Amino acid sequence: MRCHEVDYEVIGNDMQIVEVELDPGETVIAEAGAMNYMDDGITFEAKMGDGSKTDDGVLGKLMNVGKRVLTGESIFLTHFTNTGTGKKRVGFAAPYPGKIIPIDMTQFGRELLCQKDAFLCAAFGIEVGIAFTKRLGTGFFGGEGFILQRLRGDGMAFVHVGGTIIEKRLNNEIIRVDTGCIAAFTSGIDYDIERAGSLKSMFFGGEGLFLATLKGSGTVFLQSLPFSRMADRILQHAPSSGGKAKGEGSILGGLGRFLDGDNR
Repeated sequence: MRCHEVDYEVIGNDMQIVEVELDPGETVIAEAGAMNYMDDGITFEAKMGDGSKTDDGVLGKLMNVGKRVLTGESIFLTHFTNTGTGKKRVGFAAPYPGKIIPIDMTQFGRELLCQKDAFLCAAFGIEVGIAFTKRLGTGFFGGEGFILQRLRGDGMAFVHVGGTIIEKRLNNEIIRVDTGCIAAFTSGIDYDIERAGSLKSMFFGGEGLFLATLKGSGTVFLQSLPFSRMADRILQHAPSSGGKAKGEGSILGGLGRFLDGDNR
């Protein structure tokens, strides 16, 4: 089916919002909880599935729900529709610091593979599915797991990445990347992993045990700060389970607990 043609504006720098403009009757689909604000005249409804296929039936819808469970996302997508008169706007916020990438699917072969939590929102008609990595080893050690999200269609889609976006265009070339830094790539790219050098480099080089190898012709989107890397750094400096702060800011942390009445 033809996707709805929506206009948009990306607002902000590091904690971005994409504001989508809907004509009367147009719809945008989004992950549950992504909406930040919307104009009067826009109605929303949580549905099982993206609505791209109207003839799926009950069994097809249940299969789509099962796929979303595998990616760790909510089984529902929220459909926002302009039921009023005139143009209306709805804003969607990224869940953690990073950038929102507007993707015109017609410019990327109408198909994009991305990390399983990258999808933010899209014009109605975009199919949001899953793709299994071709090799079992890639699934176990590839950083993004065995399952990727697959976006298909001819409209606008918006994906979110951590940190800064780096767009690489490959022309029958090879690029090696830290496994967690892969955000998305087009279907013409072959994705595999390889050992990160010698045993000494693997264990003491600080770059992980494996690197991702991307080769072929197409576009690759990289992220400078994967959420997993940011979460690991936060946990390293978080207070221990015994209640004693450690790392940077311990004195200020203790002062904060004292002012809060927690003197343990």
